Amino acid sequence: MKRIRIACLVLLFAASPAFSNPYMETLPNGLKVVVKEDRRAPVVVSQIWYKAGSIDEFNGTTGLAHALEHMMFKGTKMVPAGQFSKLIAAAGGRENAFTMQDYTAFFQELDKTKLPLAMRLESDRMKNLLLSEKEFSKEIRVVMEERRMRTEDQPHALLYEKMMSVAFQESPYRRPVIGWMNDLQNMTIEDVRNWYRRWYAPNNATLVVVGDVDHEKVFALAKKYYGRIRPSKLPVRKPQVEPPQIGIKRIEVKAPANLPYMLMAYHVPEIRDAEHDWEPYALDVLAGVFDGYDAARLDKALTRDNPVAISVGAGYEDTGRGPGLFVIDATPSPGKSVLDVESAVRAQLEKIVKDGVTDEELKRVKAQVTASHVFQRDSMFYQAMQIGQLESVGLSYKDINVMLKKIGEVTADQVKAVAKKYFDDDNLTVAVLVPAKGGSHAQ
Repeated sequence: MKRIRIACLVLLFAASPAFSNPYMETLPNGLKVVVKEDRRAPVVVSQIWYKAGSIDEFNGTTGLAHALEHMMFKGTKMVPAGQFSKLIAAAGGRENAFTMQDYTAFFQELDKTKLPLAMRLESDRMKNLLLSEKEFSKEIRVVMEERRMRTEDQPHALLYEKMMSVAFQESPYRRPVIGWMNDLQNMTIEDVRNWYRRWYAPNNATLVVVGDVDHEKVFALAKKYYGRIRPSKLPVRKPQVEPPQIGIKRIEVKAPANLPYMLMAYHVPEIRDAEHDWEPYALDVLAGVFDGYDAARLDKALTRDNPVAISVGAGYEDTGRGPGLFVIDATPSPGKSVLDVESAVRAQLEKIVKDGVTDEELKRVKAQVTASHVFQRDSMFYQAMQIGQLESVGLSYKDINVMLKKIGEVTADQVKAVAKKYFDDDNLTVAVLVPAKGGSHAQ
């Protein structure tokens, strides 16, 4: 949980003569194709993003999006189980996939001449996946073991999962991406088939290609391989608006651990209109002021000036299909309690509310944004990531430069205003890890 990712600081980059602006075309079947030419190396990144994540699951079926991600590698009539990865590896490439709350994505990185191979394989499994009971019965056990290793045996991850389940009342964000164990144990192959039929369609996907390519040729390849796939009638997504919290929530989780650990989560907005919103950008800057550089406020105040914590961090995800949280995490120093740390954090929040931030802090955080976007431009993969993420959460790749510009326009008064508005106890969930006797899992 240390240094939770700040989306704008990690994902943004400015327009530059060294890089072309993205090109976009929507195929007749609804597939959106976004291409960014980057000719510094003869390689290409191809990513297909489905707007289907854990946010789309129902009670009793949690973990379906992630389970299907696993099953997508189990073969079609044209490409038997296990052959997808072997074919990409034989071509000198690498591939993988990931499932999040808002989307599921699959990617390949390989020589630019092998892009047709990636498209042929990926378009094939968009509609021709063989979902067998035999393969599912093996793979769901893998998923359950993954849950045990990454969540149930990891105290900090377990605390975060429990915190999310309490912080949210209505939003599907309250459910873990990997699913609750009981749901995994009772999941059937028919559940997975229904999910696949419901969401895996060209009109629910975005293809992102970044690399040493010509955009017109990429559009032609996309039409060749994906254009023949028929669109589906997608289910209507009903709004699941999170009601205002009306009082502080607290939760304790006991687990084998060496030290206690604390999370403080405040409900905050996310970007819905990149051009006209301002609060999410002020929250981005505030997260940077708290935890965006070595001498940031929380680390300086809690681990150096008054060492009540071994570590402390803050972060905020400014994009998503659901509601947002501003999260502060901390591990108390030996001899200090969680209450000591919470009190110290609260003092820093009150200081922001009362006195705001300095011009020097604003300049430093904005400089971090600039440095970050320069670094990210070196990676074709992350250029594709930022495009796919924005397109999948209801924003646009065209918003990238808008968002960077808006960060640069944030004022000290705006930072103070969002702190005053959202750092309220009625808006707060506090989760505490209580070390259980016997054993000490890694943290």
